[in-house]
Amino acid sequence: MPMQVTETLSEGLKRELKVVVSSTEIQEQVQAKLNEIGRTVRLPGFRPGKAPISLLKQRFGRAVMGEVLENTLKETSEKALDERGFKPAMQPEVDIESFEEQKDLEYTLKLEIMPEIQPIDFSQIKVERLVAEADEKSIDETVERLAAQNRQAKKVEEDREAREGDVLVIDFVGKIDGEAFAGGTASGYELELGGGAFIPGFEDQLVGAKAGEHREVTVKFPEEYGAEHLAGKEAVFEVDVTEIREYEPAVIDDELAKSMGLESLEELRKSIKERIESEYAAAGRNRIKRTLFDQLEKAHDFPVPAGLVEQEFQGIWAQVKQQLEGEQGDELREGKADEELEAEYRKVAERRVKLGLLLAEVGRLNNISVNQDDLNQAIRAQLARFPGQEQQVYEFYQKNPSAIAQLQAPILEDKVVDFILELADVTENKVAPEELLRDPDEGEGDSNAGAGQDKSEG
Repeated sequence: MPMQVTETLSEGLKRELKVVVSSTEIQEQVQAKLNEIGRTVRLPGFRPGKAPISLLKQRFGRAVMGEVLENTLKETSEKALDERGFKPAMQPEVDIESFEEQKDLEYTLKLEIMPEIQPIDFSQIKVERLVAEADEKSIDETVERLAAQNRQAKKVEEDREAREGDVLVIDFVGKIDGEAFAGGTASGYELELGGGAFIPGFEDQLVGAKAGEHREVTVKFPEEYGAEHLAGKEAVFEVDVTEIREYEPAVIDDELAKSMGLESLEELRKSIKERIESEYAAAGRNRIKRTLFDQLEKAHDFPVPAGLVEQEFQGIWAQVKQQLEGEQGDELREGKADEELEAEYRKVAERRVKLGLLLAEVGRLNNISVNQDDLNQAIRAQLARFPGQEQQVYEFYQKNPSAIAQLQAPILEDKVVDFILELADVTENKVAPEELLRDPDEGEGDSNAGAGQDKSEG
């Protein structure tokens, strides 16, 4: 479609184009559209194709003009961008300056273009891959923990006092100012003394109780207690101990393994070793990605579109504000004002956008993409997370292309990271598990270019 385009702003990544489309061109399209309608529409008193153009214009002119305007803006804006080779970072903003019947259409196209990115020679990058093995001590501790979790508590037949580690079967009614409160009553509740299931002080006051004994327990709910109507208030619980149970010694044998669906203790230990080393491998990958992203960020200098940064920041900040309003808000804030926190998270947003653009460009230049097998594997992993709901989860992904897109992004990122690591100088260093799992520099770095949730990721 004929048009006049003038570039009115070129500042960094920002561009503005003034586009003028002649009224003649628009009127021709309106006329053609009305003629098309006239060939099929039925109007009272006229045979199809015989209604006068003036009547068609009166009846359909406004709708036709709106359709023509929308198509014209779409077609001319795309053409204007293509002619100049502009790749918009986000959807361009269109400001219509003049549009009236018998007058030219004039509008301004405002956008930010994608930066030019020249990836470095990745063989220059040197990174260390930390690896750790599951030692016998870690496996032993895990087996012992599983055995303890699978212990059975049996009724104590002797007449003795309850001690820490026992399980008491209790009935209780909690009252504040003499009135029972919602959620403060239970019957047949199993409470492990020393387990920390109740508010501080409750379990301590039941140590020494006997089966059949009635006790009055007085406690104060913490000031930061989740239920506002209870926070900071003193409560009195009328408690009846109906039974004392004690755990049998933990037994580590083949029966323990069989209770978990495995054939033998040896097989259980092997399974634990594989799981621990899988966790270590994931931790090692996060560490090497973090180091890699730090080096990639420092090695590449290109501007990032402010609009993308703002969009990323708003997503991060919405989550941060929700966390700040929670119980751990003061701890997360670290005494900083919102303005200071916003500045920090804007830097995180800028880092994420920069790394995301860089990885996307590396993927494009090297024909790295996500195929159907990759997606199928990711969907299977999601199905495994929701046993019993596999069909619903599968249908969710079938019906939601945006959900599929969310799966694609981390897959593509990992494939590009693997491509870069193949070219980089990677050395392997065996370390103790504690060293591998330690945060090397809390508050900085990243283990994910686009999916991290806190300010240490980006």
